[in-house]
Amino acid sequence: MMTTLIELTDEDIAPGGVDNPEVLSHVRQLATKLRHDGFYGGHWMMIAGGEVVGLCGFKALPTHDGEVELGYGVAASRRDLGHATAAVAAVIEETRGNPAVRVIVALTALENLASQKVLDRNGFQLVGKRIDPEDGEVLLWRKQL
Repeated sequence: MMTTLIELTDEDIAPGGVDNPEVLSHVRQLATKLRHDGFYGGHWMMIAGGEVVGLCGFKALPTHDGEVELGYGVAASRRDLGHATAAVAAVIEETRGNPAVRVIVALTALENLASQKVLDRNGFQLVGKRIDPEDGEVLLWRKQL
């Protein structure tokens, strides 16, 4: 199986498909803001077998300390096939060359074992818990580049 990352632009996301319209709109706004602020390569589509199977990207600009938060999601019908693991690995490699980023962090729901495995397989360390305003208690993961 080959999973490829393609840099995401507003024109690349069709409504529906990998997530609901509200999430897709939010991702478009994030991608636009990151590009406007001069941070390129922050959002990608996961492509496998010629179809978009998921989205992956940073939630904001890196902090002054070089920390950036990663988020990702895979279409329900395409989960458990290794797409997220491959995409996160590709994002790590792509990001290593960016001097503004020294650390990638990610949050997972306590019960989201699949996402926890994705991060563990990509060398993220579980560093604690935090309260997220939208998701409640979540696990905090960290990857030093």
